[in-house]
Amino acid sequence: MELRFGGTFIPAAVLPLALSACGAPVPSAGGAVAPAMPVSTAGVWHVKPLDTKSILKLLTKDITIGSSVDAQNGDQAPRSLYIAHGSTNGVLTKGQLVVCNFEDAGGNAGAGTTIEALDPKQGAKPQRFIQDAVLKGCDGDAINPHDGSVYGTGLTSDKLAVIGKKGTVQKTYGGKLFTDPFADLVTDPTQNFSPLYVYVGTTGGTVVSVSVGFYGNGVATEVAKGFATSKGSQGWLAPSGFQYDQDDDTLYIADGVSNTVVAFSNSSDLLDKDEIVVQPGGKTFKCRYPKTTCGSVVYSGSPLDGPMASALLPNGNLIVANTQGTANTLVELTPKGKILDTKVIDTSSTQGVFGLAAKGTNDSNTVLYYTDTNDNNVHELTQ
Repeated sequence: MELRFGGTFIPAAVLPLALSACGAPVPSAGGAVAPAMPVSTAGVWHVKPLDTKSILKLLTKDITIGSSVDAQNGDQAPRSLYIAHGSTNGVLTKGQLVVCNFEDAGGNAGAGTTIEALDPKQGAKPQRFIQDAVLKGCDGDAINPHDGSVYGTGLTSDKLAVIGKKGTVQKTYGGKLFTDPFADLVTDPTQNFSPLYVYVGTTGGTVVSVSVGFYGNGVATEVAKGFATSKGSQGWLAPSGFQYDQDDDTLYIADGVSNTVVAFSNSSDLLDKDEIVVQPGGKTFKCRYPKTTCGSVVYSGSPLDGPMASALLPNGNLIVANTQGTANTLVELTPKGKILDTKVIDTSSTQGVFGLAAKGTNDSNTVLYYTDTNDNNVHELTQ
């Protein structure tokens, strides 16, 4: 007999020990303590060996790739950042950097309606992928790794749009579940014949999962709620910075209000309404099926300060951007919550870094891309 945890099969001989790990209070990094209820802890089923070498320290060169400003209507302020996987007969080509423009030409926040693609080289020009009112307030542009379709979120339009690889809207999701969608992510399937999942964060403090792909049913479910949200002079803070580690089926979320990075274990098993409820303070979780999937705090507190964007490095570590607090500071940490480095990439006190994406196969060739709304450019940090 075997039981799957986070994409890993655990033999029956070690199953009692594995499950007992979910049943005791677990000290979390940054001083937080998980609750006495059964809770999965981030990294327990982590497949990759932990790597404590700082990649951020190696990224000493900052190269300007190019502007995201739409050549036709002037939309600006790049938000989400995704690296295209490439697909046959699609508009996007493999390796292109795909960004949402959140503002219009007049600088009106939440009025941008375009998604742009840039080649990953210095001096690249923006190539419009799509312009559509359904994307108004575009702040998310996750890409399906198998068919090249793009899932775009509009904070103002209250829509999640499914965009075909040739740049036309094929389907939209709306209604109460998608009120003010704030960020999104597409996962890889954990097994053959499994659906993909699109995770969407909202300013209602919820996480919505949509089952997609050949084996998906297209149904949207609010699988988590209770994240704290706030709206200040610099905009919203809500669950964002979604990253997914397929090796151990872990979904990472940046909580900018509570200054935490949160992990949902076995996230592909999140199938029912409100399976995870974040408790006040953002550091404990009520989980309906704690032996299957639950939430835990990877890290809490300083140097996290208003985090919004994140990137999963090839070695399994994370880089998180403090967007709204200590503006434009990157924080590198392991899945066990060890801080490896911090780096300021824009000395302006105005928030600017809303998108991060990493590329590489090992520590020595990893690069990091980021968006900066202060200069409307996409940048590359390289070694």
